Amino acid sequence: MIVTLLSYKGGVGKTLSAIHLAAYLAGQNATALIDGDRNRSATKWAKRGELPYPVVDEKAAAKYARNYEHLVIDTQARPNPEDLGALADVSDLVIVPTPPTAMALDATFLTLDALNSINCQNFKILLTLIPPYPSTDGKDARERLQELKLPVFAGEIRRMAVYQKAELAGALVNKVSDRRANMAWRDYQSIGSEIIDG
Repeated sequence: MIVTLLSYKGGVGKTLSAIHLAAYLAGQNATALIDGDRNRSATKWAKRGELPYPVVDEKAAAKYARNYEHLVIDTQARPNPEDLGALADVSDLVIVPTPPTAMALDATFLTLDALNSINCQNFKILLTLIPPYPSTDGKDARERLQELKLPVFAGEIRRMAVYQKAELAGALVNKVSDRRANMAWRDYQSIGSEIIDG
């Protein structure tokens, strides 16, 4: 399975999600994360610590593709139309992560317009960085997306400071010492399960 994460906006939890969804898939079968982001955020994360799968440069993707059951592709923000078409063509699933803010949702709609322009139908929106109760931003964003009949993951990724700890340590969130680490990991397990179950 090839899973691509893309967005027309930075800071939406794209690399965070790529790293943790690759970890979930690695628990199912051999997985590699392809770092196609110009900032090489996933590569830097991996170099600070240890991840349970290889993180490879996009230029080496062809070499790794034949050795792994699953590939997760972390893309640059706002890929050009040619790259977008190529990514959509090779991907079994395109994940569009978005926080529940007006600016992020606007960027998500631009991303979806671009996907629709190349007739990409195999996408799903992932709500990320959901603020805690009593905020209703996550619920409100979900309702808006559902009203538009857009495909949205049933699970969502809550905003938690433990992710910054994981990034600094170069580790998965469930490998850092924090009382919310397992809760954060369960969010990604839920999404991973949705991906596998189709």
